[in-house]
Amino acid sequence: MKKFYSEIIGTFAMVFCGCGAMSIDEITGGSITHVGVAITWGLIVMSMIYAFGEISGAHFNPAVTFGFAYAKKFPWKDVPKYIIAQAIGAFLACLILWFLFPQSETLGSTLPAVGFEPYRAFVLELFLTFFLMVVIINVSTGSKEIGTMAAIAVGSVILLEAMFAGPMTKASMNPIRSLAPALVSGNLQHLWLYLTAPFIGSFLAVASCSLVRK
Repeated sequence: MKKFYSEIIGTFAMVFCGCGAMSIDEITGGSITHVGVAITWGLIVMSMIYAFGEISGAHFNPAVTFGFAYAKKFPWKDVPKYIIAQAIGAFLACLILWFLFPQSETLGSTLPAVGFEPYRAFVLELFLTFFLMVVIINVSTGSKEIGTMAAIAVGSVILLEAMFAGPMTKASMNPIRSLAPALVSGNLQHLWLYLTAPFIGSFLAVASCSLVRK
């Protein structure tokens, strides 16, 4: 059970800090700034990979878990358990953020920018997850990660993608990270694209990696 507890705690920390930064930025009128939010996401993911990579593989993302299973780096039988653990962590984090910052209207929900059509946001999220999974699948083992390469590489690509794509789609790349704040805050607009694009992007990333390596 240790790896499932690790996924709960790691996903909780990721959503609490990342969505928390977005909530605080919202209610304070931009005191953290877009750059600060992107850095927060990158650093918390990197830190949690360092903390739990050797225990659970530090997925914290259903699309990543699916990608590892499809790549045969992770057992399919553990996929539902991992996703449930990630959901528990994400929803606990959002409920605490709702308690701490009731004046926040979004709690860090992922919504396309005004005027940015949902189908364009879908394509952008698909490619963001594609790039993320390409990095993850090439630096990680799937069920366990030892060393510093994965943490730095994955944290860096999340920071990078949040930096340039955040203003347009909030750069989710993670279905449970989008679902939890959407349900808790009631912002369900265009949620479908954040629940589908990451899985498709992850699948395409694994398929493309099979062209260049075993």
